[in-house]
Amino acid sequence: MASCFLLVALAVFFPGAAVAQMPGFVSIDCGGSANYTDELGLAWTGDAGWFPSGESETATIAVPSERRTQYSTVRYFPPTSSSKHCYTLPVSPRTRYLVRATFLYGNLDDRSNGGVFPEFDLYLGPTRWSTIVIYDESKVVTREAVVLATARDLSVCLSSASASASFISTLELRPLNGSLYYTDYEAAAFLALAARINFGAPSADPVRYPDDPYDRIWESDLLRRPNYLVDVAPGTTNVSTDKPVAAAASERPPQKVMRTAVVGTLGELTYRLDLPGFPGAGWAFSYFAEIEDFVVPETRKFKLFIPGLPEVSKPTVDVGENAPGKYRLYEPGFFNITLPFVLSFAFRKTNDSSKGPILNAFEIYKYVHIDLGSPDAPVMAALASRYPWAMEGGDPCIPSPWSWLRCTSAAAAAASSSSEPRVISINLSGKNLTGTVPPELGALPCLAEIALANNMLTGPIPDLSGASNLSIIHLENNQLTGNVPSYFGSLPKLSELYLQNNKLSGSIPRALLSRSIIFNYSGNMYLGIGKQEKKHVIIIISALLGASLLLAAVLCCYMLTRKTVKKDSSSPEGPDDDDFTNKNKAVPAQKKLQNPSTQSHEIATETAHPYRLSDLEVATNNFASRIGSGGFGIVYYGKLSDGKEIAVKVPTNDSYQGKKQFTNEVSLLSRIHHRNLVAFLGYCHEDGRNILVYEFMHNGTLKEHLHGRDKHISWIKRLEIAEDAAKGIEYLHTGCTPSIIHRDIKTSNILLDKQMRAKVSDFGLSKLAAEESHASTNVRGTLGYLDPQYYISQQLTEKSDMYSFGIILLELISGRPPISTMSFGEHFRNIGPWAKFYYESGDIEAIIDPSISSTAGGGYQDVQSIWKIAEAAVRCIDAEPRKRPGMPEVVKEIQDAMALETATSEEAAASRCPLLFSPAAASVRSGGTMRSHDMVMDNLLLMDDDDSTSFSGSATKFKYPELR
Repeated sequence: MASCFLLVALAVFFPGAAVAQMPGFVSIDCGGSANYTDELGLAWTGDAGWFPSGESETATIAVPSERRTQYSTVRYFPPTSSSKHCYTLPVSPRTRYLVRATFLYGNLDDRSNGGVFPEFDLYLGPTRWSTIVIYDESKVVTREAVVLATARDLSVCLSSASASASFISTLELRPLNGSLYYTDYEAAAFLALAARINFGAPSADPVRYPDDPYDRIWESDLLRRPNYLVDVAPGTTNVSTDKPVAAAASERPPQKVMRTAVVGTLGELTYRLDLPGFPGAGWAFSYFAEIEDFVVPETRKFKLFIPGLPEVSKPTVDVGENAPGKYRLYEPGFFNITLPFVLSFAFRKTNDSSKGPILNAFEIYKYVHIDLGSPDAPVMAALASRYPWAMEGGDPCIPSPWSWLRCTSAAAAAASSSSEPRVISINLSGKNLTGTVPPELGALPCLAEIALANNMLTGPIPDLSGASNLSIIHLENNQLTGNVPSYFGSLPKLSELYLQNNKLSGSIPRALLSRSIIFNYSGNMYLGIGKQEKKHVIIIISALLGASLLLAAVLCCYMLTRKTVKKDSSSPEGPDDDDFTNKNKAVPAQKKLQNPSTQSHEIATETAHPYRLSDLEVATNNFASRIGSGGFGIVYYGKLSDGKEIAVKVPTNDSYQGKKQFTNEVSLLSRIHHRNLVAFLGYCHEDGRNILVYEFMHNGTLKEHLHGRDKHISWIKRLEIAEDAAKGIEYLHTGCTPSIIHRDIKTSNILLDKQMRAKVSDFGLSKLAAEESHASTNVRGTLGYLDPQYYISQQLTEKSDMYSFGIILLELISGRPPISTMSFGEHFRNIGPWAKFYYESGDIEAIIDPSISSTAGGGYQDVQSIWKIAEAAVRCIDAEPRKRPGMPEVVKEIQDAMALETATSEEAAASRCPLLFSPAAASVRSGGTMRSHDMVMDNLLLMDDDDSTSFSGSATKFKYPELR
């Protein structure tokens, strides 16, 4: 009683006093060095000591909208460092924890990767938790999971490719002692948060600690960001109460969440949101409490409706009866339900109900299968505990091995639960190790190589016979004592054994000397061999000397040959490097043509092959088979003498601009290679003719298949083509240094091979981003695909390519051309504003190509996949370039749409419910009104009636751009 009085007194006299946080809370300020308590009462600590020492940096960032101390610094791991970085958190076995990691990029791009936002994976131990993709430098990216601890520590790891940086802002651990999040599957899967919403919130601020003692973050339903809680039903109103709401257990939603709700006064509540990580199996629970005062005979009964899941609509919710009573919590839900990526749902009142549905809060998690990792992990942990610096955290093999070892099938193990990566090589040479040789090495059955040379190890060599796969053993240059173990002679795969310069003694086992292996034991004063074994040793030494002499001879020949080649190829215009397949290789500025007076002119390129004009005339039957044309020239079909089919582009423009485009394309394409870019084979610059040679694409252009009379592409094939093209453009934007801006992305520049896989072509107008430096440039492009903002400002960035690709996505959905005086009705003349009008009105069916509007004949299986692509397209053509997504984000959205299609079974397709909800912006139709940036291209149409002229010029000299 006294303690209760004390708490009340503290609340009265010190209303701002912080509430003591629960035991077990861990709050790490990554990159920070000071310990402090924030305004919520949470105790934060710097991250020194939480992760292994290694190549990392701390960076101070600044975001005007973010003033919390923990977001003023980040821990940053440069792309040149190890690909895996782990924090190790102390936990109690058999306890559930909420783990939260946050990432705020801020102005970190001043120090990393040329300003390109990073993308990396987040792991819980050996299990991939999520992929972190940064799209907005001022937005905090958050990942939360509920996991059952099985050991005394839990690793949170960042993993990235060698060319990508990674970073982290905060890492938090919150124990959950109750049973709310218990599932029958928690030993095999953890829960990754997809949504936790507080409905009826009075402001956009989240509810968290101290209102929620477990520090769960309940997001406000007032947030209306893209793909998040859109399509709110008319008549939705907020209600609240000051009365307490009774909850059965402490882990239920806090009072502040349950005292607010939304009510569908017109009979329904509807929402739509994206669920990260889905489609898949999930845990989903709603939280209801009757907080409105009404009297009998008024009733509130309603049902849940989810498109494609008719079984969820069977139960009827009567909050007052199920709770039972008012101001009491009722929490119906599903421990295991399969949900789509785009979740549309509704609560609708029943016919015998007088009140509309109510909703206070809900939580949705996705089950993430737990990867058990390498079976060698316990042994490696014991071995690494001998040398604290060697414990790099996480699984020794997944997602990448520790820096001092190699594993088998690490990549396969990360993607397949059936694969078990094993340690095969350990390299601890020259690490100043002391003590004895670790006996744990003998408990690694797949270990093939041990390197412990150049240390200060003492004592006898332990029993390593359990590592029966050993092939190479380096123990030289230590202080080992005792005999050479006899089991060395029985290791079946042993091929090299190095024991020199130790303090070993006794006789070498006869079985070891009888093996045909490389064996060096010199420098051991008291180690010898018997007379019977000397003959074998002489043979072995002779063989080694012979091999050494042979190797020396080969090296001499190589050096002489290299000098000769170097002398012959020392031309000042010779190639700079032989390797141009590395996507991170810098792309240099284009090189000039050699002296045009020479008989056979060649361009100083890296990998392009110079063809003779006579060979191309034979291959094309004297340029007889014309297969296409464009602003640059005419394309002919050809077949080389070796049977290889080619496409030969011959220019019709002999002007300076035409020659410049030719030089640009040759220099550029000879340096870039990607499976989704049309392969550039070579060129011909002879007799004043500029000819380009490409691989032949058997199925022509995407434009022909979309807009031709007798062509048809299924929806899933359109998604595959979109993914292929997006990956090609993504490579140009993020895989080249400096990045490349295509400037003329359109369906006629997307070609299809025999298997209908797409590749991007035509780089005559492309620019290096560093070359432009986002500065003013003459506008180039094709009408219908040209970014209006680029036309107005003449500022070229990668976002201009994003606009063009957004138009292509709309073409794939609708099957209509980008501009038309008849296809879009009297209010619109191009595809962008027309599609946005119907998209924002919620009428997606109005823009879908009739040939894919049903499952018959290649139609879509799940209309949500079309919504997904439409959303991506509308974002790509946003009036403000900074709001357009980057190509990595669009690639992911296309892949999500493909997952929606492939995950839909035939049974689900047969019983599909009609689309119930749409992403209408605030449910208000625009009435056909176009935004100013949409008018730009329509106004350009009025300048000229010709549909086939070329665009090249500044805004002041602009006439009508041609369709190339």
